[in-house]
Amino acid sequence: MSSRGLAEPAYRALAATLRAQIAEGRYRGGVRLPTESELSDEFGLSRQTVRRAFQDLVAEGSVYRVPGRGTFATEGAGRYLRQLGSIEDLMNLSADTTMEVVSAPRRQVDLDAAGRLRLDTDLVHRLTFRRFHDGVPFVSTTVWWPESVGRLVADRVELAHGATSTHTMIGLLEPHLPHPITEAAQSITVASADAAVAEQVQCAEGHAMLRVDRLYTDAAGNAVELAISHFLPEHYTYRVTLRRGAR
Repeated sequence: MSSRGLAEPAYRALAATLRAQIAEGRYRGGVRLPTESELSDEFGLSRQTVRRAFQDLVAEGSVYRVPGRGTFATEGAGRYLRQLGSIEDLMNLSADTTMEVVSAPRRQVDLDAAGRLRLDTDLVHRLTFRRFHDGVPFVSTTVWWPESVGRLVADRVELAHGATSTHTMIGLLEPHLPHPITEAAQSITVASADAAVAEQVQCAEGHAMLRVDRLYTDAAGNAVELAISHFLPEHYTYRVTLRRGAR
């Protein structure tokens, strides 16, 4: 496993490693994944940690388990799939994807974005990027920041036109904020790819897309980023786990 295991629980790092191996096609054609014991020995992890990684992969649909036979990759599991349930999960998109800046931050007037960011001015900073998995572009995202936020990051080299990195946008943004990001209000709809989105994700104009709008808020209740993403449904699976609250 890579050094990202230092920044996240060991079971998540193992799950990400196995997920990447599945996407590479290592376990196609009915090839069984290693057993809990084999993975425990290979990575120096406890059986409980390995079992938790498998539980996450089963829950998200990447693998299935056959009693007495083993664990196998689900057909079509090579699509990019993320299990999202927290701000940390959104930040961990950088673990196995690459970001390319299509349009560097630019200060402009945008009434709609300013309204959704609950600003008392119409000035915002706007940036567009796309994200790749295994060399395939699967999402185009445009973000808007309040001017006070945009000034903090607009000159970063990672946000220059054409720059590529393994960062997430909120991962780059949060260290510069006076308060941590604590909430992402999200809506999901279906939309058609306009000319710009179609070019960025290499699909036909008018292609059906999964549109995800997120409004990020910090611990002080300030809206710090509006992000609108258009995902290619044939290259992306979105999954959320809902759990019953404590009684």
